Amino acid sequence: MIKYNHNRKLHLIHCLYEREFYMSTYAVVDLEMCSVPKQIKKSTCPYRNELIQIGAVLLDESYRIIDTFVTFVAPRFGVIDKFIHNLTGISQEDLVGAPDIQDALELFLVWLPEDATIVSWSRSDENQIRKETEHKGIEIPELQKYLDSWTDCQDTFSRLMDAPKVYRLSEALIIADIDLQDGAHDALVDARNTALLFAKMEREGENLQLSPYYVSSDSDTTTTMCTPFAQLLKNFYCA
Repeated sequence: MIKYNHNRKLHLIHCLYEREFYMSTYAVVDLEMCSVPKQIKKSTCPYRNELIQIGAVLLDESYRIIDTFVTFVAPRFGVIDKFIHNLTGISQEDLVGAPDIQDALELFLVWLPEDATIVSWSRSDENQIRKETEHKGIEIPELQKYLDSWTDCQDTFSRLMDAPKVYRLSEALIIADIDLQDGAHDALVDARNTALLFAKMEREGENLQLSPYYVSSDSDTTTTMCTPFAQLLKNFYCA
């Protein structure tokens, strides 16, 4: 178990089991970001957001959760405004003493097995790491192979649904009949939820079992979820 402690808070790794030897692993990752103020963005910082939290869940070859990782990340320019605080629950005080992006990513790589494939919901997290490290002049050679093999399971879900629609994670979890863990927009919680969906897609493949209450309309871009009570009302008023 690796621990990182700053400001009397344990933020780095929560180990569920002692690791054994596994043939292959998947690290399901989620990032949280804050906004860079406009005046700084125009003069100093060429990107809109900065990383403030990394969460990851490690799956073995059977798609079981075997380890977790979480750390706050201190931004160089960004601030935690009211919107970000309400969205993520992260405060400016949480970031006091946190590692910067380079140290945080290096700690993540210490935790990450060499054979791991990184998985996330969409490419936005991968792109954030690429852009932010590039513009800050950060070079971490060990990181490149993971970025190059990054897997987008949002795209996988759309393919299994045979739809061009870009699904939100919360929407996909409901459609796939997976109970959401509370705490959306917490990096570790979102990583866990993504891991549950990724594991189900990998196990079931083209036979992905959907919620019995899922209704797909004739449109390629709309989907409907309804409870049995809502469906009963719909049938009553449409009868």
